[in-house]
Amino acid sequence: MTTTAPLQKTPFHTYHLDHKAMMVDFTGWDMPMHYGSIIEEHQQVRKSGGLFDVSHMGRLRFKGRDACKFLDRVCTRQIFGMKQGQIRYSLICNDQGGCKDDVLVYGIGDSEYLMVCNGANRAKLLEHFSRVKGDLVFKLKDETESTAMIAVQGPKVMELFRSISSEIPELKRYRFTTKNLLIAKILVSRTGYTGEDGVEVILPAAFAKKAIGLMLEQGEAASVVKPAGLGARDSLRLEAGMPLYGHELTEDINPLSAGLSFAVKLEKGEDGNEAERFIGQEALQRIAQQGSAKKLIGLKMDGKRTPRQQMNVLVGDRVVGNVTSGCLSPTFGYPIAMALVDADFNGETISIDFGKKIIDAQVVPLPFYKR
Repeated sequence: MTTTAPLQKTPFHTYHLDHKAMMVDFTGWDMPMHYGSIIEEHQQVRKSGGLFDVSHMGRLRFKGRDACKFLDRVCTRQIFGMKQGQIRYSLICNDQGGCKDDVLVYGIGDSEYLMVCNGANRAKLLEHFSRVKGDLVFKLKDETESTAMIAVQGPKVMELFRSISSEIPELKRYRFTTKNLLIAKILVSRTGYTGEDGVEVILPAAFAKKAIGLMLEQGEAASVVKPAGLGARDSLRLEAGMPLYGHELTEDINPLSAGLSFAVKLEKGEDGNEAERFIGQEALQRIAQQGSAKKLIGLKMDGKRTPRQQMNVLVGDRVVGNVTSGCLSPTFGYPIAMALVDADFNGETISIDFGKKIIDAQVVPLPFYKR
């Protein structure tokens, strides 16, 4: 007889239940899919503000003499030279150039960094880091369960944070600051995954529910920001053309094919560059020289039928790729999708195989939505 491990609960679990969330198993965590309507939560974020619990994401702290060198070894982006308060989006690759995960790296101080990774990949990354550490000297602390993390996103969010700090609304994109909220130290970054402006906040787990009450459930904030679940998070990021691990990124999909060349420093460690070369660099250099076999495109369709992951993409009778993500766009009212197709495809129309029916789609630029 096999037993199933109980789902992990974030520090906001009772908050979700209090707000009547529909809870689902998401990579081993009991998480809110929605609080009544994915479409209403999506539109709330686009028009005003939404609160997402993202505590399931991994939070790993690297500290010590070789912390920077190690992160340059595993990250496609250059970590050497990062300034305190700066954040860099990066990929972590395997030897073949495929993606183990996409991450954010925070420059905390001299020889100290914080990495936020996808919750489903945390255990895999910890095993990978242990295997490739070699003789580098640093400490790695998994702070996922001792901390909590929320994302507060939407066009009216930054003004709300003026009541906490005049500094937060002045942060540049991909910068962060630390603040004291009563007895707790919180980290606030101008980052997000929705295509809207806003912040992500990391704070002690024990202070999580109290912090939401102080920051977002009093006065004007209660009407401006409302809870949003994983469903809206997915439709928002898809409209914004942002990749999701397991869809646009996998161990078999390289970041160049996924349109993320900006996050890959192919010359790292060469010609006097002091950063450590990264795992998968040689493979990605070959792909860049030869040309990637695949590329990511955006698609829009008429009607209401929504493309789903792994559906074949056709030119005539020829399969040229597969859908990676799709949804009925709440903002535009028509189906949208991203697809990985042959790099030599340059047409304006394409078809998607729904099984019993083949439906035409129009190729459109990514992202679908810009604020």
